[in-house]
Amino acid sequence: MGRRTKIVATIGPASDSPSAITALVRAGMDVARLGFAHGSFAEHLERLRRIRAAAEECGRTVGVLADLPGPKVRTGAFPDPEGAVLAVGERVALRAGDGASGSDTITVEEPGLVADLQVGDTLALGDGAVVLEVEAARADQAVAVVHHGGRLQGRPGLHLPAERLRASSPTTADLELLQQAVGAGFDMVAISFVRSADDIVRARTAAGPGGPLLVAKIETRPAVEHLTEIIDVADAVMIARGDLGVECRIEEVPHLQKQIIRTCVAWGRPVITATQMLESMVHAATPTRAEVSDIANAVFDGTDAVMLSAETAIGHDPVAAVTTMARIATRAEAEADYVQWGGRLGKLQRLQTLPGLLAITAAISAGAWQLALNVEADAILCCTRTGSTARAIARFRPTAPLIGLSPSAVTARQLTLTWGLLPVTVPEQGTTDDIVWFAVERAFAMGLVDKGDTVVVLAGNPADPDPVTDDLRVVRVR
Repeated sequence: MGRRTKIVATIGPASDSPSAITALVRAGMDVARLGFAHGSFAEHLERLRRIRAAAEECGRTVGVLADLPGPKVRTGAFPDPEGAVLAVGERVALRAGDGASGSDTITVEEPGLVADLQVGDTLALGDGAVVLEVEAARADQAVAVVHHGGRLQGRPGLHLPAERLRASSPTTADLELLQQAVGAGFDMVAISFVRSADDIVRARTAAGPGGPLLVAKIETRPAVEHLTEIIDVADAVMIARGDLGVECRIEEVPHLQKQIIRTCVAWGRPVITATQMLESMVHAATPTRAEVSDIANAVFDGTDAVMLSAETAIGHDPVAAVTTMARIATRAEAEADYVQWGGRLGKLQRLQTLPGLLAITAAISAGAWQLALNVEADAILCCTRTGSTARAIARFRPTAPLIGLSPSAVTARQLTLTWGLLPVTVPEQGTTDDIVWFAVERAFAMGLVDKGDTVVVLAGNPADPDPVTDDLRVVRVR
């Protein structure tokens, strides 16, 4: 059985050449993330084309995630290529404007933001690399003391408490980018700085019917407080621990991570654990022991995917970062107790009332998990058009290999984000019997099952005007 925890890798200057992307796919990248806060849409379209070509060359299905900027506040540029180092205990002035930033003065491009700052506000720059606390505030300038020092380069993002942000998320610019991403065929779109379910509903309206998976980024205190409402309307969740660690006390973050993962798994929503997972590998050849433990613990928590950001976007060896993460995740999975998940999800009648899951979908996926355990199935074949049933069975974290077969190439790419699912695109079939038998034949032809194996198959009637997976079978491969 191969690795089941998925890897999301960010494509950037260090990894956007055709050869580099192909190497990342071969190393184990399941989903490529494109950060729309950097670069033009035309550049991202070219990266999308390269990712599709690399996946085809490697014979793998790779999803592509567009990450919208949100109301991202950025500082003025640090003109020195080496950036500037802010040391603990130093004081730095924050002023509105678009001029250059330095070690003693940081300019803030967002009009009016400096005037809104209050004494005691915690600010983070560069995904938490530098943390400041405001100790004096005036209309034209704030003074902050450095609590966590580090080097700042380029135009780093500035995170501040969510209540200080005047702009809503998604912004007007985000919604325009979202519509462009839909037209270009992106598989998933992440919504930044989500604060309520309404933010996802607005994005859903802009995307239109049949759009990409919408990933809610949990990085604000309001998002944590409205977690279940957000999960109910989102297709997936990303735990953006950098900004979350600024909004909340740092010691809370590991507990919030576990809570968010448990909730997402129970509801059948893919969840990504992100930020600084292998941060040292931006420059170093090997990770720290703490980073290795961090990834392993995310796997033990049950996360669907782990994400690399700067490690692959600007790191000195993106392929090594993906390879290292894959190796750590695989080793952790060997120790994870996945059998516990079924019991943790509760009895069937409770599953039937879970928000976001139809009663039949809940029942058939629960039955498939239990049946696979009882017959010691060699594989579970989930025939799915939209991917919802495949995600429902995956929440049980079955020990048998899980194969998602779909006539939709888009659905197959979206399933690359879900734990344990090997996505396979298959031709359209006319009847339930045809779907079942073709699924078994395709799995056998691909070497995923062998003669004498016992497989559990989930399917539905393609002629049903309201399609639902309502057929569960045990098949002996002959």
